[in-house]
Amino acid sequence: MNFLEIVNFLGGLALFLFGMNKMSDNLQAVAGNEMRRILKKITDTPFKGVLVGLGVTGLIQSSSATTVMLIGLVNAGLMTLSQAVGVVMGANIGTTVTAQLIAFNIGKYAFGIVVIGVVFLFIRKSRAMEKWSSIILGFGLLFVGLNVMSAAVAPLKESQLARELMTNLSGNPILGILAGTIFTMLIQSSSASIGIVIVLANTGLIGYEGALYLVFGDNIGTTITAWLAGIGSNTAAKRVALVHT
Repeated sequence: MNFLEIVNFLGGLALFLFGMNKMSDNLQAVAGNEMRRILKKITDTPFKGVLVGLGVTGLIQSSSATTVMLIGLVNAGLMTLSQAVGVVMGANIGTTVTAQLIAFNIGKYAFGIVVIGVVFLFIRKSRAMEKWSSIILGFGLLFVGLNVMSAAVAPLKESQLARELMTNLSGNPILGILAGTIFTMLIQSSSASIGIVIVLANTGLIGYEGALYLVFGDNIGTTITAWLAGIGSNTAAKRVALVHT
């Protein structure tokens, strides 16, 4: 990769993270209070907790946000640890919605989605419409970023050095998991890091087995957010972070 391709890749990653955060933040703003009410009241059995965690995270597109909410509720004594455990399990299922959308290759419609978001943002008539416009815009930017990253890494297919590096990394389970864990800890988003893994797999730089190791690491790395949220919390809240890990 030359300097311009590296800049393009980082620019694509920045767009992806910006789109993800814009979508997630506005979804939480739209549904935040209602989500907290649901989390408190409809988690009396583990199975219900899993369904609630899945639904909430599928909507707000962030297992970290759901887990942080749980830690806050447990720390405040509004939920028990046993209630939180089911929701955490559901949250980790719900966060896979983003990866599945990426795999569906919606990227070819990315600019169309961005245009819709921008148009709605300009003609917004209320605060709620502004937030929903930002959600659509963020969703589109997410895929624009993926497209830019994919184009930037495409030349690596011809690089022998890059192929050897990826083969060594993805061929070793410990190295692959460690790389995925560290990278996700740094960027604070398993959805983003898994998106990058999908891009690398799609361009043929890593195989299916190697991608699995990286994805396992990504899912470990995302638990750092819960640990940070648990600093200064009570023992039960810290246990929620531990369960997530």
